[in-house]
Amino acid sequence: MFVQYDRRVLTAECGRRGKNGVVGTMGRAIDLDVMKTIVFYAGLCLMVVSSPAQEKTAMFRGDASHSGTFPGSAPSQLTLRWKFATGGPIVSSPSVMDGTVYVGSADRNLYAVDAKTGLMRWKFDAQGDVNSSPAVVDGVVYVVSLNGNLYAVDAATGKQRWAFATEGERRFSERGLFTALPAGEMMPDPWDFYLSSPAVVDGVVYFGSGDGSVYAVDARSGELRWRYKTGDVVHASPAVVDGKVYVGSWDTYFYALDAKNGGLVWRFKTGEDKRAHLMMGIQGSAVVSQGAVYFGCRDANVYALDAGTGALRWKFATDGSWVIASPAVVDGKVYFTTSDTKRFEALDAATGKLLYELPDKIYSFSSPAIAGGHAYFGTFDGKVHDVDLEKRQYAGEFATEGYYANAPRYLDAEGLLKQDVVWVGGTLDDMVMGIRGKLFSMGSILSSPAVQDGVAYAGSVDGSLYALGK
Repeated sequence: MFVQYDRRVLTAECGRRGKNGVVGTMGRAIDLDVMKTIVFYAGLCLMVVSSPAQEKTAMFRGDASHSGTFPGSAPSQLTLRWKFATGGPIVSSPSVMDGTVYVGSADRNLYAVDAKTGLMRWKFDAQGDVNSSPAVVDGVVYVVSLNGNLYAVDAATGKQRWAFATEGERRFSERGLFTALPAGEMMPDPWDFYLSSPAVVDGVVYFGSGDGSVYAVDARSGELRWRYKTGDVVHASPAVVDGKVYVGSWDTYFYALDAKNGGLVWRFKTGEDKRAHLMMGIQGSAVVSQGAVYFGCRDANVYALDAGTGALRWKFATDGSWVIASPAVVDGKVYFTTSDTKRFEALDAATGKLLYELPDKIYSFSSPAIAGGHAYFGTFDGKVHDVDLEKRQYAGEFATEGYYANAPRYLDAEGLLKQDVVWVGGTLDDMVMGIRGKLFSMGSILSSPAVQDGVAYAGSVDGSLYALGK
């Protein structure tokens, strides 16, 4: 008969019985039963010590809490090591595991790329744009496709293990969106680029969907565990910490759900814009740190909530700018980027007080990756930026070929976006043409970088995955 033992109990017992599993006897004889017990625990202690404390994982923002921090060294320079070309724009953020970079593309494929050489190991046909960031856990890659499916793919071979179908993907849509014409038409939001990225914890995959639901699916079988229905599209990526799932919806609410059964623990209301539907909705993802949940919102605020109760700790106004990027929290500071105000911001995590800000020249949706005392993020002009957090200044940047080829057409002499690039004529079609035809021609970096072993990896809408580091 196989008996299961709680690892924490065994570890404590090992510590109590001695480093080598031998209990001091003060010179007295040990009876046979005691000796058997010692031998039994010594073997189990060896198993506990020699096995890893937790399984290796790689996912959006580094882990299930979305910390945005990556261990190890930072790139000393953002020098191009290699680039790997796909057949469509990349907004997916890469995940790195055991020498392989996993990333999705709008060419409908999930890719596995050798981290050292940039050569393809395999690709998987996801039958829809892969604008979700992959999670890699225990030899399996989990990713969401625009066809509405969550896929589980073998990390070594690229072969499908199973697929789970939602009710289907869609972008956030409203009539007269942004006051564009025709006012009576239901319009999809052209800035809704991302799909929800899975978080995998304790054998369960959690993700959001354009059908308005948050799902929990068995990681091994692909069977539904539970589903929670919100009031609108959920393209934010869930953070899972201490038995709770934290995620925002385009219905203007931020939710905390019970990870076991999907029951509502609490929800928090953010701002609403019923006229233009412009300054509302939670498009980005949250980070959970030290009992608090931090997230940005399109209502032009960054929020800090109590993770247990949902009570507001503080909110920080961004001068009218969306915050699509997921914050990173490290050493008591919250770091994030903004869109319209074009800033890299640092706040005190306890109070929300502004510590400093660095100006940029164009929008950023890319979430900062923290490694070795530096932050890395991308911008719409096709650049990846390096911020030295101790010196509170920029330390370098990398620009795509699209920047050099097309920036003179769409940026002014100071490097700022010309006013007529994105919104001309007042129709949604004009905005789409401005984004896809003009902005994207500079190789916009909407992907959030991942950092490992002194290399930063990020995707571009030019279709390339870049490896940057000296």
